[in-house]
Amino acid sequence: MQVHLAAEREHRINRFKQPVRLLDPEVRASPVLVTELLDPEFTEFGASGRRWDATSILTVTSAGSVDPESPVKVSEMSGVVLAPGVVHLTYFADNNGRRAWRSSLWRLTEAGWRIYFHQATSTN
Repeated sequence: MQVHLAAEREHRINRFKQPVRLLDPEVRASPVLVTELLDPEFTEFGASGRRWDATSILTVTSAGSVDPESPVKVSEMSGVVLAPGVVHLTYFADNNGRRAWRSSLWRLTEAGWRIYFHQATSTN
């Protein structure tokens, strides 16, 4: 039973591509697409130390915060299913030399997977 549950969790996490989608320049340039990925109660503590909510993130992402010519490089992604419909993801991101460990909580809603909480810790 434990092996089956572990395999099922791994399969679900491997299929979970939302964080990478959220870093896509085309997605970030579209408030509609970003809104589809943000939980209404979204909160972020950025690498800068600033606290963000859904409204403030939409302002930044709409302003072209990811260069289409140099997309964010993501590596070392790993995830854990904390409870049914709740996933904790961690990954390393390099945005033109601005490097940070990132951690996010995603929850499954009627509208699909949405990011509920995110935190970045700068490594620069």
